[in-house]
Amino acid sequence: IRGITCAAVFFSVPVAALAADPVLFESKNVSVTASDVRADSLRLPPEMRPLVLSRPETVTQIASNLYIRRALAERAVADGLAKDPDVEAALRIARDKVLSDAMLEKIDKKHSPSAEALEALAREAYKVKPERFKLPEQVKVRHILISGKTPEARAQAEKVLADLKGGADFAKLAKEMSADPGSAQKGGDLDPFSKGRMVPDFESAAFALEKPGALSGVIETQFGYHIIQLQEKKAAHLRNFDDVKSELMKEVSENVKHESRVAQAQKMQQGVTFNQEAIASTAAQYS
Repeated sequence: IRGITCAAVFFSVPVAALAADPVLFESKNVSVTASDVRADSLRLPPEMRPLVLSRPETVTQIASNLYIRRALAERAVADGLAKDPDVEAALRIARDKVLSDAMLEKIDKKHSPSAEALEALAREAYKVKPERFKLPEQVKVRHILISGKTPEARAQAEKVLADLKGGADFAKLAKEMSADPGSAQKGGDLDPFSKGRMVPDFESAAFALEKPGALSGVIETQFGYHIIQLQEKKAAHLRNFDDVKSELMKEVSENVKHESRVAQAQKMQQGVTFNQEAIASTAAQYS
């Protein structure tokens, strides 16, 4: 039953509690309901849940997996496995996880700042370390690749360069001639890149171009022969706050959440005693 996913709940759900809950899978002794599927989906990021649960085939698969898990759990109870000390401990851990996750979610909501407060904190974070938001010099280019390192391949590349200098359409030639499948269908377009991202000879030629529309010579790399055309060149600059606002607000929100959780954990640990002898004895069993 490899690959089965389930919520971290291994105890049976009373039938009365499911009375108003649509039953998705059912046999004589076991049933799986819509709330079971919703509970299982909590392991997914919030933004993924609608994508998963909106597909009937996915809901069917999840419910099927949960049914098998629940049927196995019922058989384990019937066989007395629930009384095994290790299983009892695992059940306690599973219960603790479900309830503690619910409590952490409540703590997160209680300490979640308003949108205005988050933006103010994000602005402060932006001012404290502006170097985080520096972008190096970048170029955006398009290229045509003639594969191979033969004299014939170089001659073909020289012909393409001559055609381009004569006014041929770069995008059209890229679609027809380029051996780079990732960029050919986009007219040779490459995503903007900074230094250190491309092979050295290609990178040097790209950054040597000054004005949009400028063409390189025939550039040889391990992939073959390239003709590069500059589309845009951006000097190193500092991203403005509006460009990084959303990611900074998310970062600040996560920091606030983390700090509130740490504070709660520290508060709960006050007055706790540690039995060092028992800890050492437990560790010694695995030494």
